[in-house]
Amino acid sequence: MMDEEADPQHKRAFRLFRARETVQKMLNNRKYLVSNDETSFDEFKNTFGYPVDKKKLMMMTAKRDDPNERIFVFFPDEEKVDVKSMATYADQMQTQEVRRAILVVEKDISPFARKALAEAAPLFYIEVFKESELLVDITEHELVPKHEVLSQDEKRQLLVRYNLKDSQLPRMYTTDPITRYFGLKRGQVVKIIRSSETAGRYVTYRIVH
Repeated sequence: MMDEEADPQHKRAFRLFRARETVQKMLNNRKYLVSNDETSFDEFKNTFGYPVDKKKLMMMTAKRDDPNERIFVFFPDEEKVDVKSMATYADQMQTQEVRRAILVVEKDISPFARKALAEAAPLFYIEVFKESELLVDITEHELVPKHEVLSQDEKRQLLVRYNLKDSQLPRMYTTDPITRYFGLKRGQVVKIIRSSETAGRYVTYRIVH
């Protein structure tokens, strides 16, 4: 009998289990309303099927402090998402009046789909993550310091307190894994808290560029 962990169906299901778990933690860290209850792999299979029905993995939730700021999470069936699929997700977002979404793809999206994504950016903000990027929560790694996203008011207070301009803050880029994890846009600022043997903790700030 084939060992269960070597079974391709088991591997596929477990990969989706881990990806969805990380997405929920990500949304929680972005201050969206999500359940903090941990789900076992067996519970996941009972809920979403085995093999997994990826349509059931789709979720929509809202910010804890603003119910009008909502986000979709889609798990496309196809290995490589094309323009037609992207249009379907955009239509669903438009119907529900949701401007933001996360696409969790098995491998990638086609070049034409990526172009469509860029063209839709003024109206819809759709983030793309490969499943392989979501198998672990990067913020839980011991070498990754704590990051806190500043509100616009907190950013203004920071700049006034230290008499700084945006351009004087150290930069982090939109391609940075932490920037992508928190779904940050250009101009947003993060507070980075590191442990220090001498000071107890060391705080720095970075602006997304």
